[in-house]
Amino acid sequence: KAAFKAGEFTGDVIVVVRFQGPKANGMPELHSLTPMLAILQGRGYKVAMVTDGRMSGASGKVPAAIHVCPEALDGGPIAYIKDGDMLRVDAVSGNLDILTSGVMDRVPAVADLGANQHGSGRELFDVFRLAVGPADAGASVFGV
Repeated sequence: KAAFKAGEFTGDVIVVVRFQGPKANGMPELHSLTPMLAILQGRGYKVAMVTDGRMSGASGKVPAAIHVCPEALDGGPIAYIKDGDMLRVDAVSGNLDILTSGVMDRVPAVADLGANQHGSGRELFDVFRLAVGPADAGASVFGV
């Protein structure tokens, strides 16, 4: 949101939002990003979003690869992506490709998730974030 407000998006873009998966942040709803991405589309840019988090059906016409697994906190490929890397989101085939070579040879990004641990009852859910499975298996804590 800060990058949008600062006018940093001046062309086609795939916005990568990581550390939003079940273990990292409990998968908060990310649809609040949709209006900003739709404005970029309205300017004629090709826009998509990639996240290890989730979005509801309210995401409208913005193509999005959601629930990317393994999530960034587990060292998934999304943790290695940096600004300027070339990605391809193919909604027809269901593929997400990192086109920049050598990405997986980098040190993965690390997030300070301390703010996710306290407030609004989040302390109660810490045990679930520690035990939750991956999103592609239902993000369950019951081992189903």
